[in-house]
Amino acid sequence: MRRMLLLTQYKAPIARSSHQSVLAQYFCRELGEFIDVVPPQQRIDNNWYQGTADAVYQNIYAIESEQPKDVVILAGDHIYKMNYKPMVDFHRKMGADITIGALRVSRDEARQFGVMQVDLDNRLTGFQEKPADPMATPDDPDVCLASMGIYVFNARFLFEQLCDDATRTDSDHDFGKNIIPAAIEHHRVYAFPFLDENRKRDAYWRDVGTIDAYYEANMDLVGVDPQLNLYDQHWPIRSFQPMLPPPKFVFGSEGHSSRRGEALDSLVCQGAIISGGSVARSIVGPNTRVNSYAHVEDSILFEGVEVGRRCRLRRVIVDKGVRIPAETEIGYDRAADEARGFTVTDSGLVVIARGEQLASHPAGDPVHH
Repeated sequence: MRRMLLLTQYKAPIARSSHQSVLAQYFCRELGEFIDVVPPQQRIDNNWYQGTADAVYQNIYAIESEQPKDVVILAGDHIYKMNYKPMVDFHRKMGADITIGALRVSRDEARQFGVMQVDLDNRLTGFQEKPADPMATPDDPDVCLASMGIYVFNARFLFEQLCDDATRTDSDHDFGKNIIPAAIEHHRVYAFPFLDENRKRDAYWRDVGTIDAYYEANMDLVGVDPQLNLYDQHWPIRSFQPMLPPPKFVFGSEGHSSRRGEALDSLVCQGAIISGGSVARSIVGPNTRVNSYAHVEDSILFEGVEVGRRCRLRRVIVDKGVRIPAETEIGYDRAADEARGFTVTDSGLVVIARGEQLASHPAGDPVHH
């Protein structure tokens, strides 16, 4: 798939800048290949995207100009490995108007999804978006067939449905709530079972649309045998790799018993220096530095973060370029973290956003600006 539009809404300029490297490394526009980051154009009206279908509708001209036979629509906050080709082949073989990626989940989990009912040919006979009482599959009363937010549309059918939906004042302009349920009775809508390329015992699929879900998906990676296999040569995950030196761990070989640069059960990226500090069950981004006697655990440090001497961080996400002053403690006192203005989730996870400036109080008590 080498013709892609990435439709962003929240903080679109950041998303655009972060994908320029991907564009340069893997796609050649001279050959008709592209991954274009497209914020809301507001060409049709002055609204931001109102729903998933509206996001595609607002970019309908960009899609039409490529004259596709089929359009694959994916959610940007899901993590999984899948080859879309068999799904597109199935879609064309069945003469489908819509084909939906399907995942078997427990009935408890199904309340968070669109839930499908299908016949023996996998043609949809029913669809409920996030039902309170999900309908189980005929073969297992504890399992439901959930929509993964992966859709293949016949292009002409998609354009017709989007244009019709855009005129409806009673619509949420959403694929799961509006487009799909309305299409089932009179059009050919099919489910396609998820084919996981991750090659583990259980299928791996994660929705990381919340801070806590994003954190848990990252923490999955530091396990001894993580369910998402980043080291699989059969189905590699490709991303931009900056030209940086290898990570470095310093102090510990000359009798510095309490000053040792180490990282345990962690991922440490290029250019990072663990300089006499300790890291446990964490992800350390590129060009990040953890200074002497600091301790970081169960945390995610983005690119260019500096953790000062004798800091203590626990269950913290620190965005790019943030400097944590010496002797700062975060993640140990919820009330103190909230008083500094940090985002703290219901589970107690602390988020320090890009651009935050933390300064040390003269008495050593850090204050937040």
